[in-house]
Amino acid sequence: MLDGLVAFAAGKASRRGEILNDLPDRISDIVIFVGIAHSGLMNPLIGYWAAILAVLTSYVGLFGQALGVQRQFGGIMSKPWRMVALHGGAWLTFFLSPPSSATLTIFDWTCLVIIAGCVETIVVRLKRITAALQDRR
Repeated sequence: MLDGLVAFAAGKASRRGEILNDLPDRISDIVIFVGIAHSGLMNPLIGYWAAILAVLTSYVGLFGQALGVQRQFGGIMSKPWRMVALHGGAWLTFFLSPPSSATLTIFDWTCLVIIAGCVETIVVRLKRITAALQDRR
């Protein structure tokens, strides 16, 4: 992320750089959430939905740029905040032993929060893109 910000600030960002910046992030979203889904610490279906919505959230942010308006980074569940939430869930899972009768684990709840945040972020980004497109007319 840092190298992309430096390139952008210096005016040296390129289309190739955008691919090199975004593609590994999307791959890491999938690998991280699918890995957690198969960890045995959560319901795999919830982990897969978190992976799907994480990737979809990122691509919705790119729609604005693809349509000729500004790329959208808004919303509460951008990539850094997804990782912060997951990090918190990992530490809670590490320190707290889940009760044996629990139907949802800490990772389940963490991913459900991420899913809800991704839905909110998608809506915010789509509204901003739509408004920017209407302003261009």
